[in-house]
Amino acid sequence: MTDDTHRISPNRWLGSKQKKFLWRMIAALAVLRIAMMFHLPYTDTTEARYVEIARKMVETGDWVTPQFAYGVPFWGKPPLHTWVSAAGMKIFGVNHFGGRIFIFLTAVAMVVMLYRWARGIKGPDYALVGTTILASGGLFYLAMATVMTDMVMVAGTSLSMAGFYSAIRRAPGAKLWGFLFFVGLAIGMLAKGPIAVVLTALPIFMWVLFQNRWVDTWQRLPWITGGLLACVIFVPWYVMAELKTPGFLRYFIVGEHFERFINSGWKGDLYGSGHAQPKGMIWIFWVLAMLPWSFFFLAPLLSFKAIFSGMKGEDDGWSSYLLCWALSPMIFFTMATNIIPTYIFTGVPAVCFLSVDLWKFAAKEREFPTPGVSRFFTGTACVALMIFAAAYVLFIQRGPDAPKKSQMYVIEETNRLRDKDSGTVNYWKKRYYSAEFYTEGKSKIIEDERGLMDLTENTKRDFLIIRKGGAPGMQPGIMDHFDYVGPFGKDELYYEKSLGANPITTHSNEP
Repeated sequence: MTDDTHRISPNRWLGSKQKKFLWRMIAALAVLRIAMMFHLPYTDTTEARYVEIARKMVETGDWVTPQFAYGVPFWGKPPLHTWVSAAGMKIFGVNHFGGRIFIFLTAVAMVVMLYRWARGIKGPDYALVGTTILASGGLFYLAMATVMTDMVMVAGTSLSMAGFYSAIRRAPGAKLWGFLFFVGLAIGMLAKGPIAVVLTALPIFMWVLFQNRWVDTWQRLPWITGGLLACVIFVPWYVMAELKTPGFLRYFIVGEHFERFINSGWKGDLYGSGHAQPKGMIWIFWVLAMLPWSFFFLAPLLSFKAIFSGMKGEDDGWSSYLLCWALSPMIFFTMATNIIPTYIFTGVPAVCFLSVDLWKFAAKEREFPTPGVSRFFTGTACVALMIFAAAYVLFIQRGPDAPKKSQMYVIEETNRLRDKDSGTVNYWKKRYYSAEFYTEGKSKIIEDERGLMDLTENTKRDFLIIRKGGAPGMQPGIMDHFDYVGPFGKDELYYEKSLGANPITTHSNEP
């Protein structure tokens, strides 16, 4: 089997105007996403939870054990994404930009790496089209500046997948790519744990099996030195984490990687609730997460025989490699019942480049791309940009009234009302991570009516936030100590009365 590079007419594919259009679109998407970083609030529960964990890391100076609450270790995920977000806040301040900037730069670095990788194998035009699809896909665009584990993990799995293929093909810099394969595995272990290694090994195993590249796989990768390099990168933190908080490895390895996926009613989750879904739901998640590009990918499958013939005739196994990579998360999670849409994320980069190959194979011997394919591609890219831009403009126009799940605006209101007699911000039987972030960890949760009475008996005027409809069930007379300020989404804000104090300005009449 030869290792000859198979290119898709890179010199004839895109004209200069088309190239400029795509580069400008990618730039516009990046600028828009940077703007969103500043203006979009941290939302509950996922992003607010992880950014609050990162904020606590900065505040406490504990860079070994992420904290779910002060003094309570967070065993749910390794800390790489927390380090990335915390480093941004350490440098740029505890704010929206600081928490998100290095997540965004991780995404940019991943896109650049994939572009250069695909360009070296398939040519610059192929790489540019695939990169445009990736940069404008719904899930990727959301995750590229959102504080959560997935973007950092996918950067690691993508590096490993690119490194493996380049090492096997003996592409330029193959030795370096072989070591980068193991660096990517280490990144995955520090970002999400063994599941990242599994989601890398599964597509590689399928491809090696189909292509019969066992000997090449053994001979062309630095298994011993690369494996040692990976261990040097990720093992020290695992050892330190277990020594500092015994029980971490048992919970993380067994609970998070086995029990949560095979048991939809898993009760061992220390940090939230399960996400029970019907078996096979991961395929629906894929369609939704790839919007608006789902249809661009699925349409050429109508020419299945041509696609199969094209893949079978490839000398380098490129498209079959992308196919194994793209399908692996769906195959792995098909029978899982405890899943969320981001579980398809590791296969997204492959889908974006594979889309190009599917259309090429469907075209058979015709000139590629056809005018119809070009219009389909350009139209989908424009739709993606318009959707993201419209959503951002709508959010800016509506401001506090825009639909969201964040406590930023109610905390801003408490800060506006605050004076020298003001006390703490308190939530009735509800934890909001965004509230903890925006109050710098000072918000409190009131679990019973004794706690409410304690608020009325101290020397401060405290704030109380209650879910709509939650106040009538309390003991009569307790809420007489509070003035109603107004509604904020699904919650209502109250401010404790003060004897002889002037009435406060409210957003609406008391219900």
